[in-house]
Amino acid sequence: ERKILDDPVMESNTKGTISFATSGEDSRTTQMFINLVDNENLDGMKFSPFGKLVDGGMDVVNQIYSGYGEGAPSGKGPEQGRIQNEGNRYLKREFPKLSYITSVKRLLNDGNGEL
Repeated sequence: ERKILDDPVMESNTKGTISFATSGEDSRTTQMFINLVDNENLDGMKFSPFGKLVDGGMDVVNQIYSGYGEGAPSGKGPEQGRIQNEGNRYLKREFPKLSYITSVKRLLNDGNGEL
């Protein structure tokens, strides 16, 4: 599995920002998360936001099913190892109420840091 090198933290992990998950130095892969609350404590752990929800994006996020809570072992949600080994079959069988992202659109900035 290829890893993505760390980016410098240029923006704080505030509500609505999107960051890669990481487990240590230069360990990012394809797992991302949306900060549902301000999580400035993640800044010092090199969780570097790379995007931000815009135009009612948090309204959409708030509709995502959250009844399973955090992933195991701290919550009743899916186990990372089983997701890697069993994929969507595991998720659809054990967590039928999960919401899925089916498409994304990349927005380019205007050169001034604005989308």
